Amino acid sequence: MAVDGNWNLTMTTPMGERKATLSLTSSGGTLTGTQGAEGNSTEIFDGTVNGDDVAWKVSITNPMPLTLEFTGKVSGDGISGEMGIGPMGSFPFTGTRA
Repeated sequence: MAVDGNWNLTMTTPMGERKATLSLTSSGGTLTGTQGAEGNSTEIFDGTVNGDDVAWKVSITNPMPLTLEFTGKVSGDGISGEMGIGPMGSFPFTGTRA
């Protein structure tokens, strides 16, 4: 699948740009993997893939406990979309294949 592999993400957040790494594996319509930032790594959950459309969630504890909800689209060696941060709204993210 086009989404499988490692990605370098840049997320625009209320606290400025944040960098993250993402490792994805698709099987049927299910997306699994890990996402890491600032030395921490965690499993993604509720991941789905449908063609070039992807969605997943990740729970973070730093700078505060939150569940981030990602929805995006893969195009070749790029990925982009929106990251929902609960009550703070949605913010754009972009990424490139690592």
